[in-house]
Amino acid sequence: MSAVLVAHDVVTGYGRQEIVRGVSLEARAGEITCVFGPNGSGKSTLIKAVAGALPLWQGTVRLNGTELSRLPVHKVVREGVVMMAQGGGVFPRLSVRDNLRMGGFVVPDRKEVERRIERLLEEFPALKARRRIAAGNLSGGEQMMVAIARVLVSNPAFILLDEPSAGLAPTLVHETLERVRALKERGVGVVMVEQNIREALPVADRLYILVAGREQFHGTPSQIRDDAQLMKLYMGG
Repeated sequence: MSAVLVAHDVVTGYGRQEIVRGVSLEARAGEITCVFGPNGSGKSTLIKAVAGALPLWQGTVRLNGTELSRLPVHKVVREGVVMMAQGGGVFPRLSVRDNLRMGGFVVPDRKEVERRIERLLEEFPALKARRRIAAGNLSGGEQMMVAIARVLVSNPAFILLDEPSAGLAPTLVHETLERVRALKERGVGVVMVEQNIREALPVADRLYILVAGREQFHGTPSQIRDDAQLMKLYMGG
């Protein structure tokens, strides 16, 4: 049975400002679940709450029935849910290898972390060739590769991606989303917030559209008939 990540009636925000107003979401391992919506609709806030980076004001988050709602981030990661910050967020002064080591911070066995890193470097030969280079000296596409490999070190069941194409040159957006598709092929569940809906929609298995912190639509890409329907949903229609 594949892993299932369920957020139910999530309410959260910043300070006293409520941003997400009772949103529910279900994602499955081996699928890409995309969260779309206008700026300020609560997309990133939602996945930060799922990852444990923001406290839930109401609602629950469960992975295979195990409640994650009140756990700190490192325990959520240990349970199998890890978030990659917008743009990847490499440590620029650390080498590629040391960046990957940071991804294994919840794994108590250091030798196991090194074994996982070696396997990932074999899978990402471009990184293996640059493993001793400071990540800040890599191209944008290479830094995204480092960020993706880093989150894989913890062997997650689910990866939450906050706008992975943000700040990338247009030529790299397609390449990055192909790497996201490859995560699905590994059996990992992906929940992805993305502004570039035209590029992201073809890789999505299911999607949610948020408007003003509430769910406006959920379903499959095939249920979106055309751009006119999509625009209507974005406008809250």
